[in-house]
Amino acid sequence: MGGPFLWSAGQRLPVTGHTARMRVIGILGGSSDQATADYYRQLNLAVKRRLGGFHTAELIVNSQDFAVAERWVREGAWDEAAVDLRRRAQALERAGAELLICVSNTLHRCAAQFTQGLAIPFLHIVDPTGRAIRAAGLRRVALLGTGPVMAEDYIQRRYREQFGIELVVPDPEQQRELHRIIFHELCQGQFLPASKAYYLQAIEQCRQRGAEEGRNERRHARPSGQRVTGDTEQDQDDSEETRCTEHVLILSFCV
Repeated sequence: MGGPFLWSAGQRLPVTGHTARMRVIGILGGSSDQATADYYRQLNLAVKRRLGGFHTAELIVNSQDFAVAERWVREGAWDEAAVDLRRRAQALERAGAELLICVSNTLHRCAAQFTQGLAIPFLHIVDPTGRAIRAAGLRRVALLGTGPVMAEDYIQRRYREQFGIELVVPDPEQQRELHRIIFHELCQGQFLPASKAYYLQAIEQCRQRGAEEGRNERRHARPSGQRVTGDTEQDQDDSEETRCTEHVLILSFCV
């Protein structure tokens, strides 16, 4: 995964004169529109921060109707999801994308299927996150997300096998409520005070069971630009891996 631009690996963009050659990032979006808009904003901010001036990211977005994705999750229609997402990924490649990302933790369940046959690389949502967790010296962290993300093994297995990271998830009752909050609030651009309190309670319970850090939707419950490690709050780490994690891959309401 070399090339003139690969932000995910923390490589610097080569700048000649007033031009920069950037790798075009294809985004499988729409799940939800909230996450997709945040990806778009954060990717552009990250490039602007790195290059300055008028630079922004080279992006192509294929955004689906979120009602379709919601039905896939609700009905467990993963084969249908894989076919549709593969068609969208291929369309992004034909349109000129040189690197593919997907805004949804949940839809990574189909990643092996929707990336099959692509000539361009796919940056799995776990990989830079796993590197950032390892770089922070953590080995056991909390995972909050949708029902499939917490209850199934496809995200947890990759953390475990690729990075030696164990994940602590909330209990089944909490998983159901967190799933409801994501779909009925976060994906609608809302986060009610009672739901924030519920999230923090779930995170604290995971911490009591040995989790060193909670991720994903947790950022909504904290002041912008801060994360929680152990018992302390601190500013975002300036390392490349953490910057990638926050700006590219685990934006707060990926579903």
